[in-house]
Amino acid sequence: MELFERDINNNKNILPFDGSVNYYGKIFDSREAGQFLDILLKTIEWQHDKAVIFGKTIVTKRKVSWYAEEPFPYRYSGNTKIALPWTKELRTIKELIEKHSGQHFNACLMNLYHSGSEGMAWHSDAEKELKKDGAIASLSLGAKRKFSFKHKQTKERIDLYLENGSLMLMKGTTQTHWLHRLPPTKKVFQPRVNLTFRQMEYLR
Repeated sequence: MELFERDINNNKNILPFDGSVNYYGKIFDSREAGQFLDILLKTIEWQHDKAVIFGKTIVTKRKVSWYAEEPFPYRYSGNTKIALPWTKELRTIKELIEKHSGQHFNACLMNLYHSGSEGMAWHSDAEKELKKDGAIASLSLGAKRKFSFKHKQTKERIDLYLENGSLMLMKGTTQTHWLHRLPPTKKVFQPRVNLTFRQMEYLR
């Protein structure tokens, strides 16, 4: 099933069962989104991501960065990242997203996709550092990209397009029952920055 722009209703759960996803559409207009994108591209400490696959370390074309209220460690794909402190712009974005979503977030994992040739494979965000069934808010800046969900048992698919300046909220048992991905495409040549605000457990 594919969600089109005319179907946007942020109170509607776009998943048919086993989780909750709300798409808010654009919370920033094109000018605001462009300004934030330009600032983040210039000021964030971007690094190529690494993943350990079948014992081999793979360096990705896309870049990532990890920021939070505290120097939280975050372990995924065989690597550990230590969070950097919020920048002024990230804190501003976080507070606006919290106002829209009614949720509180204490960390943000960002991905920089230089063009449509870069994407993300099927996965779920269920690392032990994350709050169990906690909300994850996904803000898209830059190129409009297709985003997909797939149920782990039934294989049912849900596709939608994440626009420049748009917000999506995943919560409840979504990560337990659904995979998601950003498929690559040959039709997009502009960069996209995805900010995923998360709820980390205070592990001491």
